[in-house]
Formats: sequence, structure tokens, C-alpha cells
Amino acid sequence: MKRWLLQSRQSMQEQKLLADNVFSFWLSRDPDSSSGGELVFGGIDPKHFKGNHTYVPVSSKGYWQFNMGDLLIDGHSTGFCAKGCAAIVDSGTSLLAGPTAIVAQVNHAIGAEGIISTECKEVVNEYGEMILNLLIAQTSPHRVCSQIGLCMFDGTDLISNKIESVVGKENLGSDVMCSACQMAVVWIENQLRENKTKELILQYANQLCERLPSPNGESTVSCHQISKMPNLAFTIGNKTFVLTPEQYIVKPEQSGQTVCISGFMAFDIPPPRGPLWILGDVFMGAYHTVFDFGKDRIGFAKSA
Repeated sequence: MKRWLLQSRQSMQEQKLLADNVFSFWLSRDPDSSSGGELVFGGIDPKHFKGNHTYVPVSSKGYWQFNMGDLLIDGHSTGFCAKGCAAIVDSGTSLLAGPTAIVAQVNHAIGAEGIISTECKEVVNEYGEMILNLLIAQTSPHRVCSQIGLCMFDGTDLISNKIESVVGKENLGSDVMCSACQMAVVWIENQLRENKTKELILQYANQLCERLPSPNGESTVSCHQISKMPNLAFTIGNKTFVLTPEQYIVKPEQSGQTVCISGFMAFDIPPPRGPLWILGDVFMGAYHTVFDFGKDRIGFAKSA
């Protein structure tokens, strides 16, 4: 799809067939609609959006990557991207893919069923109070996991503490323990900002361990609870782009029955490329998207 779009756009641009150096997407999320969406080369169809587009500059050409801010759950920060994350808009990705530390918080908030991670709970139970105390003592969050021996710190980023065992084999569990520790730091630090007690903070971290996404990235929810789920929102260009439960819950049919799946899946990209979000069809269905290759920017407006 990406290659076809690129080749088609370049061909039309070379033949001077485009009225403007943009292409735009409108995706229908209505399963009963006769139209699945619309792709316009060289322009924008005003029938498919409301208000004005919010534009952000492309930070990395080739991937339509830009800088976004936090993800909010009912208006509350999830912490991990509070200082910003990278994001890519991709019509070839069905769901919203983002850092596991945030997706676990989303799953907890919407009651999604993930796999209980033994390693995650082990980190929280054995090291949770130590992590909490280090953060209270103003230890840099990036150094906490190295100080308790679960990760190594290379001066800028945490790396897994791959120590050779006495039998000469790599400690295979170290990657998981390091990742679990990094997630626990994000969760605990975020709860400290909310002035929660130690007991509530560690209890919350344990609950998030239970909501870690399944290995294939998808998590199911109860279709009967959708009306009670919170709104979620991305901050882009200093504006808030809200997704309602009806917009971020996907309802495919399996064996003739409708199932409800969280529109969020875990996807971890390490620095310097990450942390990274991929805003797929779930987001593009809610927001009409303009790819302006003439001015190297991306625009979003509410779909109509």
C-alpha cells in the first residue's frame, strides 16, 4: 500500500496532474456503509471533515513521522509520553500501536483482558517499594532500574543486563525483567504525581501487570461495558484529539458472533527511533488526514 501510494503520487506529480501537492484520506468506520472510504490525490474533499485541520511538521521523511505529546485517559496523563513521543500515521495498520507501558494503562482503564505477566508482578512485588523510594529521593527515572540491578545504563539509555551465567548461557529472563522494571517506573512515577499512597501505587502497578497485552498485541473487552469506558485522547500540535469508546473499540465478527477488541496494541521501539506510536485506521477513521508533501506536514480534522 505504501509503495503503491508513493509510486502513484510521484507519477501524477511528474505528469503535473495534481492541483495541489497533497493527498488525503477519509476512512469510514461504519460497517453498514456502502463506501469504505476515500483517497483523494491533489486535493481535500470538504464533505468528509468538520472545521479546520491542525497541521504538524513532518520530523522524518519517508515515514510521515511527526512529534506528538501525551496520551490522556479521561483527561489524565499516562506519563510515558508526557515529554513527547514520535508518531507515524499509517493507513496500512488497523489498530493504534504504542508503548506497552501506556497500552497496559489503557487496558486497565477499559477492562481489557491481557496475559498475567509473572515477571512483571515479580518486579513489582520484589522491587516496587525500592523503585518508589528511589523516585521519591529524586533519582532520575532512567537510572532507577540500573541502580537496582535489573538493567544496565550506558550513559543515555537503559539496556538489558545480559550477564553470562556460570554455565556460559545468557540470562534469558533479563530482557523481560528490565522491560518490566522500566514499565513499573513509568507507572509508579505517574501515580506519585497523583499523590497516591504507597499501598495504592503498588496495588495499581500489580493491576497493570495483569493487563499487559497478549503476545499478538490484541486484547478483548466486554461489549456490554463500552458505554462505561473513558474517552482517550492524543495531544497533537497543542490540541487534543479525543477518541470515544465507540471509536477505539473494534468489533469484528468471529464465527458469526461479534467480538469487541481494544483498538490499542503494544509496540515497543527503543530510542533513538522510539518511543513511537503508529496511528492506524482506528485514529484515521475518527480524523480526516491530509498528507501535504509540498509543505512537509500532516493535518488532522474531525471526520464527517
